[in-house]
Amino acid sequence: MIQVIILLSTGGKNGGGYEASKYVVIAFHGGILLLHAIINSLPISILSFFGQLAAAWNLVGVMVLMILIPSVSTERASAKFVFTHFNSDNGDGINSKVYIFVLGLLMSQYTLTGYDASAHMTEETKNADRNGPKGIISAIGISIIFGWGYILGITFAVTSIPNLLSEDNDAGGYAIAEIFYLAFKNRFGSGVGGIVCLGVVAVAIFFCGMSSVTSNSRMAYAFSRDGAMPFSSFWHEVNSQDIPINAVWLSAFISFCMALTYLGSAVAFQAMVSIATIGLYIAYALPIFFRVTLARKSFIPGPFNLGRYGIVVGWIAVLWVATISVLFSLPVAYPITSDTLNYTPVAVCGLLILTVSAWIFSARHWFKGPITNIAS
Repeated sequence: MIQVIILLSTGGKNGGGYEASKYVVIAFHGGILLLHAIINSLPISILSFFGQLAAAWNLVGVMVLMILIPSVSTERASAKFVFTHFNSDNGDGINSKVYIFVLGLLMSQYTLTGYDASAHMTEETKNADRNGPKGIISAIGISIIFGWGYILGITFAVTSIPNLLSEDNDAGGYAIAEIFYLAFKNRFGSGVGGIVCLGVVAVAIFFCGMSSVTSNSRMAYAFSRDGAMPFSSFWHEVNSQDIPINAVWLSAFISFCMALTYLGSAVAFQAMVSIATIGLYIAYALPIFFRVTLARKSFIPGPFNLGRYGIVVGWIAVLWVATISVLFSLPVAYPITSDTLNYTPVAVCGLLILTVSAWIFSARHWFKGPITNIAS
């Protein structure tokens, strides 16, 4: 996002704008992660403030953009185009509308990940047995409502899909940036307003990354507290502000190291991150699966539960994750080459083999399960 903002601010791709190299992008990534780690090292009261600011920024920012962009645009798409047009011009050798729709589900599924952060933060949440589940449900509901409104607003400003996807446009093929930039440039003769709107999105993404480090560090803390990580005693240490400081910096450091693969091979990087969506959903589905099978009779529901609908909803969730796990493993471009191969099934199966092997040959002999902090 910073890369395309700089590109547009310096004249755009067609105006001699500055295109950052992959080394500069990695440097941006490292700088952002450094800020994320510093913010997450602050007392929980300050981190809570940033979290509330992030929520407000996302909601207000989305509302402003969903109204502003179509209002500024000199050319607007018709309602018929927005609600009935199906674009199959993708340049990836895929013409089947059903197939394209299935692949398109990936972005919406990825957008709805992350609500597990409410679970990871329960040890620092008041009335966690109620507020944790409420956080999960409200995160999904708000994302659906505001996300839908945002998509509608942006789509009404779309008139030429091939131009948005072309790498020869001012934004270098970054579709959303091109929409914002053209909306203001066609209206006022300058795309500065569009660049400012991109800044609004960039700040929202920054907050998202901040929250990801928060969630990941709490996960690393919990695993190390239970003795499930190498050097666990070091990673589960907390400072005087009760912040798992070592886990915070570990999360940021590993995130940076993982991105370094991009410098060597874009294919290797894509193979690594391809597990992101399916990996998260499998992680979500496993405890639900055990809840509706092995623990169906022994599970004790908390004060906030789905009652008699819990088992039905649980099975729907498990079957849905199983379905998308297959769908998202399908090829995303044809013909299939080493550069276009979908490495998701390779990554998922590889991780599954490593995990199960570690359990069979080692962990099952010493891992005793989660350790509670308070007496019953």
